Amino acid sequence: MNLKSTLFFTLAIFALLCVPCACSQEVVVYPHDTGVALINPGMGWVFHHYDDNITQYTVDLAPSDTVPEFPGVSVVYMRLAWSYLEPKEGTFNWSIVDTPMQKWTSAGKKVAFRFTASEGSAESEGSAEEAGGYATPRWVEEGGAKGYHLRDVDGRIDPKGKAWDPDFDDPVFLSKLDGFLAAVAERYDGNPDVAFIDVGSFGIWGEGHTVTGIPYSLATIRKHIDLYKKHFRNTLLLVNDDFANQGRGLEALGYARDQGLGLRDDSILVEKGEHAYFHAYLAYDFWPHVPIILESEHYGPSKDNGAWGDGSLLLKAVEDYHASYVTAHWYPREYLKANRALVDRISQRLGYRLELRKMSWPAKVPAGSALPVQYAWQNVGVAPCLPGGHPAITFKDREGGIAAVLVDDDFDVRELPVGPPGGAKLVERTSEPGSSQEDKPVGSFTLPPASILKPGEYDLYISVGNRVGTPQIALPLSDDDGHRRYKLGPISVIPAAK
Repeated sequence: MNLKSTLFFTLAIFALLCVPCACSQEVVVYPHDTGVALINPGMGWVFHHYDDNITQYTVDLAPSDTVPEFPGVSVVYMRLAWSYLEPKEGTFNWSIVDTPMQKWTSAGKKVAFRFTASEGSAESEGSAEEAGGYATPRWVEEGGAKGYHLRDVDGRIDPKGKAWDPDFDDPVFLSKLDGFLAAVAERYDGNPDVAFIDVGSFGIWGEGHTVTGIPYSLATIRKHIDLYKKHFRNTLLLVNDDFANQGRGLEALGYARDQGLGLRDDSILVEKGEHAYFHAYLAYDFWPHVPIILESEHYGPSKDNGAWGDGSLLLKAVEDYHASYVTAHWYPREYLKANRALVDRISQRLGYRLELRKMSWPAKVPAGSALPVQYAWQNVGVAPCLPGGHPAITFKDREGGIAAVLVDDDFDVRELPVGPPGGAKLVERTSEPGSSQEDKPVGSFTLPPASILKPGEYDLYISVGNRVGTPQIALPLSDDDGHRRYKLGPISVIPAAK
């Protein structure tokens, strides 16, 4: 019996004591949320492994160190200049990516990429000439692509400058970029260990605003998005909110949305107070359908300039954007030590969080008959469960063997609505009168024949996963069997009446 859940039979009044009464015909449970940070598909905290160069942030860690104490981390992000990966045309240094990728995926994380074509000054902190000065490889300029030399001090145009920024609309540049993206996609598109890829080829740091201030048109933005869509057909793509800057307007993001791209905002807590972020109103066109990713300013500079404050505006941004991912944009242990309470609060709201609030089933059921089930679910996160999934009921014998699996094909957790803290709507399978439009009738699951599910004593488990009953989504429940199934209580299968 799971004493961490509130379990009672209908004729008993023992909910507060969690004591069952054996005299009733129905088992009713009210599970408690454990409060644990969840690692689930399509959501979570993000570490920066590389951040514009190959010297920060988690690259500092020992190969065996994956900061396991940081809760809820599901993705490790690599933001690198194109020139690191293709120093010579057609010659690739994939080990820069594959090495950390194998480290982190071996620890159960996914990875994500942004490969940039502009990094500004050659004297950018921590940068090599290829990264800071030539984010787009030098051979692209030598091959005839137009661009602009930049001063080292402030990155402004200077014919004698050591750094170089491409003309983002130049056909030679776009042709070379096309070849690079084709190679990246051949290697990584559709890899299940890759969570998402940013459209990172436009603007400084791939953020969509240019160091030169040149106001490229919407047509240029479309060319870059189209190149990514051409090559990455099986991996989620993201567009930066600043693609709408410099006079291009919301059409740029509308085009990205219509192409199925998610939205990323890299400017959280760069500035103070009411200017902590600007574009939450844009999120509504995205979050019901695709993920929102929030990247805060580097924690150290944000703290130093007073923008960070107590960090509560980061949580507010998660709420306002309905974010699925948020970054720990700093050295992760230092970030966690300084912000542990904030990390825990964000983890309770970030992405989706599926709570089973109530479930009931018969204490005894005849072999080969129908099993009636009622339950109530609530998504207490800020974002829909975009991957979707179906509840499944599993019977296990007392040795832990799977004896039966019953999948609720007609209940998709993606449809669970989100709401403000404490305000998300319950969706139920219920026989109660006056149920809401979202509610469904009592579930009726046909048990396997008695030759498969034999009469006997079993434990009943709940999970959420695909249509064949494979668990995929972690729930905030206790008594996990190690495979994302959670024990709720007993059930007896009795011989069928003759």
